[in-house]
Amino acid sequence: MTPMPVLATLRGLLKLTWLEIKIFVREPMGLIGNVVIPVGIFVVLGRAVGSRLGDLTSGFATQMRVGLPVFGAIFIAINTVLSLVAIIAIYREGGILKRLRATPLSPITILVAHVLVKLIFTAVTVTVMVLVGRRYYPAGTDVPVVSFTFAMLLSTWSILSLGFIIASLVRTARFAPPLGSLVLYSMLPFCGLFRPIDTFPDGMQIVARALPLTPTVSLLSGIWQGNPWSAHLGDVAALVVVFAVCTLIASRVFRWE
Repeated sequence: MTPMPVLATLRGLLKLTWLEIKIFVREPMGLIGNVVIPVGIFVVLGRAVGSRLGDLTSGFATQMRVGLPVFGAIFIAINTVLSLVAIIAIYREGGILKRLRATPLSPITILVAHVLVKLIFTAVTVTVMVLVGRRYYPAGTDVPVVSFTFAMLLSTWSILSLGFIIASLVRTARFAPPLGSLVLYSMLPFCGLFRPIDTFPDGMQIVARALPLTPTVSLLSGIWQGNPWSAHLGDVAALVVVFAVCTLIASRVFRWE
């Protein structure tokens, strides 16, 4: 690709990203659903059970001290994915994607623009959540804000690729969020969030380790507990593979109308 097409693509990407940011900020429900509600739920959980877990030493309490804040992070990521799925479906149903097709923008450029917007607001939400965690969770007082936020961005970046496939296939906005919820929330009981994968039956362990959310839970749990990044290189590699494979599939099946 010559320099001029590359520059044109970058300019188109930046313009579309800035446009989506302005649309998101102007829509109060977007800010409430993607920022206020997730942090609010985390505050409620922290006040309700966070301090009590600090005094317990059972295996369940230990799992929950990490599981609850990681669940909050996963909730933010899933909410972000569902928002992406809904927006792409609305754009397709309203003919916006069809009009974008007349521009030099490629499907990848459109998806990347939405990813950038989602990651920006995810970073804001997770940073606030971690700061809240330092106040309300006994296991969150020493959580590295920058490191955990970066881990969350990497995880969200990977999970969004699943949303790409759903958004590329679903024609109407009515069915997009329910299908996305079904796909993502059905993984939660099996990805090691509330129960260690090693305690599952052998066959279930194989399935659980293959789920896209499993490396996300492993990475976020480890960073929340202060583990070094070197201990989670396998999780990082798995997240990159998930993103690459799902993005490739989405680019092949993407439909403008």
